[in-house]
Amino acid sequence: MLRDDHLSCHSGAEHIMAMPALQGRRWSVREVRQLIADAPLATPRYELVSGELLVTPSPTALHQSAVTLLLTMLDSYARKNRIGVAYTSPFDVELEPETLVQPDVFVTATREARRLLTEMPARELLVAAEVISPSSARYDRVTKRALYQRHVSEYWVIDLNARLVERWLPNDDRPALLVDTLVWRPTGASESFTLELPGYFADVYLER
Repeated sequence: MLRDDHLSCHSGAEHIMAMPALQGRRWSVREVRQLIADAPLATPRYELVSGELLVTPSPTALHQSAVTLLLTMLDSYARKNRIGVAYTSPFDVELEPETLVQPDVFVTATREARRLLTEMPARELLVAAEVISPSSARYDRVTKRALYQRHVSEYWVIDLNARLVERWLPNDDRPALLVDTLVWRPTGASESFTLELPGYFADVYLER
């Protein structure tokens, strides 16, 4: 089932806690890497898109539950079908020069996963997923979304409050809004990855 009335429902989430640091200044990857190196416990999360420093505070338990469940399912699927490996942040991803993002969950092809054993950062993703929060909604839906659409064939924005997934493909002006089932079948997979969303969100909220 698709819902297309959602994008106007969460404007309140755009009073972002994670404001661009020193607004108006352009940051470099070198500077952001130094911030990451200096960050205790890998928080807050620092990312760089189009010269803008994105700063996101430590995640909540709810956010971590959603990320962990999705990571586990995607990694099991990717390895079983021998298409790649799933990862979670903190993990540097450079899709363009002078950009640095850390998707909540992402999958790389096996070839890229082998390279990552000895060389970072990740540069090619099969899918990227972000679990939005009030501190990241604008970044995930606008700033980073445009970058992902240029370089990744699937981008999922997971809205825990609305219990849906916004599915973006490269040429989409609006996402498909999924409330029942998310199905993904990358090239080379013998079967589709199928995520039953009501059950997934119930597990995130410890309702079953």
